[in-house]
Amino acid sequence: MTIHASRRDVLKGGGALVVSFSLAGALGEALAQGAKPLALTEVDSFLAIDAGGVVTLYSGKVDLGTGVATALPQMVADELDVPLNRVKLVEGDTALTPDQGPTWGSLSIQIGGMQLRNAAATAKAALLEEAAKRLGAKQGELKVVDGVVSAGNKRVSYGELIGGKSFALKLDHTKPAAGKDPKDYKLVGKPVPRVDIPDKVTGRFAYMQDFRVAGMLHGRVVRPPAIGATLESVDEASIKDVAGVVKVVRQGNFLGVVAQSEWGAIKAAEKLKASWSKSQTLPDAAKLWDEVRATKVVKDEVTMNVGNTAEAMGQAGAKTLKATYDFAIHTHGSIGPSCAVAEFKDGRLTSWSASQATHNLRKQLATMFGIPADNLRCIYIEGSGCYGRNGHEDAAADAALLAKAVERPVRVQWSRADEHGWDPKGPPTLVDLRAAVDGAGTVTAWESEFFIPQQTAGSFNVPLIAATLAGMPAGDDIAPGNIFQNSAIPYKFANVKTVCRRLATTPLRPSWIRTPGRMQNTYANECFIDELAAAANADPVEFRLKYLDPNDKRGIEVLNRAAALAKWDKRPSPKRDQRGDVVTGRGVAYCKYELARTYIAAVAEVEVKRSSGDIRVTKFYLAHDCGQIINPDGLRNQLEGNVIQTISRTLIEELKYDRSAVTSLDWESYPILRFPQIPELVYDLIDRPNERPWGAGEPAAAVVPSAISNAVFDAIGVRLRSVPFRPDKVTAAMKGAA
Repeated sequence: MTIHASRRDVLKGGGALVVSFSLAGALGEALAQGAKPLALTEVDSFLAIDAGGVVTLYSGKVDLGTGVATALPQMVADELDVPLNRVKLVEGDTALTPDQGPTWGSLSIQIGGMQLRNAAATAKAALLEEAAKRLGAKQGELKVVDGVVSAGNKRVSYGELIGGKSFALKLDHTKPAAGKDPKDYKLVGKPVPRVDIPDKVTGRFAYMQDFRVAGMLHGRVVRPPAIGATLESVDEASIKDVAGVVKVVRQGNFLGVVAQSEWGAIKAAEKLKASWSKSQTLPDAAKLWDEVRATKVVKDEVTMNVGNTAEAMGQAGAKTLKATYDFAIHTHGSIGPSCAVAEFKDGRLTSWSASQATHNLRKQLATMFGIPADNLRCIYIEGSGCYGRNGHEDAAADAALLAKAVERPVRVQWSRADEHGWDPKGPPTLVDLRAAVDGAGTVTAWESEFFIPQQTAGSFNVPLIAATLAGMPAGDDIAPGNIFQNSAIPYKFANVKTVCRRLATTPLRPSWIRTPGRMQNTYANECFIDELAAAANADPVEFRLKYLDPNDKRGIEVLNRAAALAKWDKRPSPKRDQRGDVVTGRGVAYCKYELARTYIAAVAEVEVKRSSGDIRVTKFYLAHDCGQIINPDGLRNQLEGNVIQTISRTLIEELKYDRSAVTSLDWESYPILRFPQIPELVYDLIDRPNERPWGAGEPAAAVVPSAISNAVFDAIGVRLRSVPFRPDKVTAAMKGAA
């Protein structure tokens, strides 16, 4: 759907609007009237060049702190042969940027970047064709340096060729235009400094939490004390002494306050007396896995089916190994709690937020308020923390509801308790695994069952809390993400059956959180493959290589390179004859992300203190193949984030709750990894300039929990099958194995 924003509105959004004289007929007239193309099939949807030769990119994919605001301009600047400092980026504005899908799944470069590269290559071809005419030269005689085309002593700049005009060129992303030969890249593959870092380290960067608009009020939502509680009464007189209160907003079970200042809104929300019904809708946390196993299964999703596992399991002489793994409920734990600003004006809604899916949010808010999507604009401003669908969209809905009630712009800043208590969660995962081994030690069968919540078909929208509480259209979708991925395995056993048992419900409101499903599923699979290696008294790396597809050369290479990077000593696990209280171990893990892209292999080195059960990851090695590397420094940033955050999730993080609500509402009750606990990180980045680039924001996280678990087994001879690996679980496992 195309937004026909007014020219004034588009300019006010901060993007470079392509207006001026145009040779493009009707399209040029539309641009002059203020409408910008947004279709994925138009070059003008993705880029514009002004009279000064400055290139403006329009990206529906946004920078969540991942560095794509540097990498995407790198790709386009290189393709167009313009200086990087003359490329500007507009991101996540539904009035200006095409809908390239949410920023998720490590697809910003793989999909969004390739679309931009195609637009740039198509534009450059047209520019060179026009330059050849202007200069009276053949295209083969043309050279481009810094956006200036020359033939002999004649020159013409991009700005002179197209400045302020539309390209009016079509795109086919299934058949992209011929781009630059990788050997001629000047920026791609080079460590270009991130454009956002200087302002971030000097305190000048304006996050969503810093954003203000003129005449803005401040809102806070009074949360129910229990999930599912009903609002029975409100005593507005209880806040009569709070200065600056503008309005108490009650709609259904939604209760909020709006005040002149943020502090006034905070105090009013704290003091406002309200009566709520009691509610106990959550399962007994102590019996979580029993509850998961007992939940109604709505569908068995077979993700891999090779041979006949039942027959192989029943063969005479076959030895069967079994294990069950579980992965706790996690919160996103964004360092900066969610924030949004909304304004209703002349029947139109403008929403500023750190949503990673502004085009989806636009549709959700349009549904919530019953207004045409054309009357709604969502604008992305980077927030302090994301890595999954956290509370940003919910804060946007809060702000919009309050703004409509007071007919003024309203800013809603969530508290830490709001963020931990009310953002959607990464759902619990339970996995049963079985394998059969014959007398020669060969794995003859592999079976697994993954107990994971269902995904509402055709929708990845997480219901907005404000809409649900207020009784407004919200939907009841369950959207944990594609958490079935990597339940299937990369190993070539004769008989394999992997099944995802899709559950009707799951505790708390689910959404995707970094590496959704791929992390949990790879954790179970790579730990169990290690169990099979130990049962066979085989080296864990050699055991994996034995069963990897021999035709998958990149997978074999990344595993071998990880082993070489870590100076892997070939032997079975666990280590023998370790003495003392503190013992060491190393473990390996491998993943081909979604069995389709980005190869990762890791080796973790750990210390385990037997007396306390404390685990410390001392060193983490990672071999990584994501095809063509755009910015190696940016890639390292991504890998560091993956590894550090996932060590935290593996060793420490676990949501706490009672029958009514989340109880881990701060960093004391939901601790995360601290700086002294960060290991030394060592990388082998495998660059393949002639291959297409794949994603790097998620894949490396997938191998972290299993590498750590396997390293702990190597150190103490005990398997850890339950994330997080808290000290009490470690000591209990050692006692159980004694």
